[in-house]
Amino acid sequence: MMHITDEKRKKIVDALFYIALTIELVLMIVEKSEISFSYESYVFRVTFLLTLLAVLFMKHDKREWIFIAAIWAVSAVSYYMCGKNDMLRVVTFLMAARDIDLKKAMKYTFYVCVVGFTLIALLACAGVMGEMIQVADYGRGEGEETRYVFGFGHPNTLFSSVFVLILMWIWIYGKTAGILPYLVMIVSSVIITFLTKSRTSAVILAATILLAIVFRLFPKLAAFKVFYILETIVSPVICIVTAVLAAGWTGAMYCGDNFWDLEGDYWKIETRFNYRMSSIYYEAANRDAVLSRWKLFSAHGTDSYFDMGWVRLFYWYGIIPVVLLVIALLAVIYVCYKKQDIRALIIIFALSVYTIVEATFVTRYIGRDFFLLIAGAYLGYYFKNKGETDVRES
Repeated sequence: MMHITDEKRKKIVDALFYIALTIELVLMIVEKSEISFSYESYVFRVTFLLTLLAVLFMKHDKREWIFIAAIWAVSAVSYYMCGKNDMLRVVTFLMAARDIDLKKAMKYTFYVCVVGFTLIALLACAGVMGEMIQVADYGRGEGEETRYVFGFGHPNTLFSSVFVLILMWIWIYGKTAGILPYLVMIVSSVIITFLTKSRTSAVILAATILLAIVFRLFPKLAAFKVFYILETIVSPVICIVTAVLAAGWTGAMYCGDNFWDLEGDYWKIETRFNYRMSSIYYEAANRDAVLSRWKLFSAHGTDSYFDMGWVRLFYWYGIIPVVLLVIALLAVIYVCYKKQDIRALIIIFALSVYTIVEATFVTRYIGRDFFLLIAGAYLGYYFKNKGETDVRES
């Protein structure tokens, strides 16, 4: 049998991974545009096969193979129970990302997204494809509103796309960037907020930028353990508690479930959430998103779309997959602390809090979740050289 050198093995794995990553990114860009494409499931199978081959080509010790087999087994059960192969695809992608040059992969993802998103906007501006403006009642109690979409189909989709670019920029360049780049980022954030009128998301973006600026001005704060502890309280604890309360209150209000009775306070909270909690009940098929109907593994037919992403995670996949997600998130936060990667911590904060009210990143499109690159590389920390990793510094 032909011997494959470590160098050749690395090149093969990188090639397989980048082909899969590129396909996922292009598919994500197509999905955000007005292009109609109905063969996503076939493309998902191709990218899964590519990342699977990458994992099989990689070197693993016995301990890691046991872990991989266990995770694949749980993912297979999830696939069987709910009919969605998302968990299997995501965990395989994470495993394939173990040895990537993280900064290179993040830059590649960033610039592919910049080109793709710019193209969508230019085509809309030229009148070739997609709307520039939408006038509609967005259910915020203000009647018809005029909001810009620039070919992205919905103002929140446009906002989230810019949000993603800002988060990637913070991780790639935020550590050393000067005043001018930060001013450009701030101005861009103000403009996109004005155009899309995405109010709740804008607050989260503003907090994210403020944190990025604070840690840029005072880089030594990255060594303080307290920030990493605080983030574990926010993500996942507060996020999970919020999901439980929202799903529980909704079930109590609409299904008569035995849960904490808010009486008239429910509607005060609901209006602040722009009626997102009601959508948990009305949008989910068979009302399966309320707390009393959560399952260890979700069931077939639980594929409705609604806001409040953490609730959707429980609804789409079930309690056990979310518990595994929480464990993985805590593991990544620990590596952030070891590496003093405060910018990755800011991204975790931003995405987690954003997902409380929106569900952009609870998706079957891996290309949307650029954070999987960081998570895959940092989770590899636990399987390389008994904990001493060569995860690339940014």
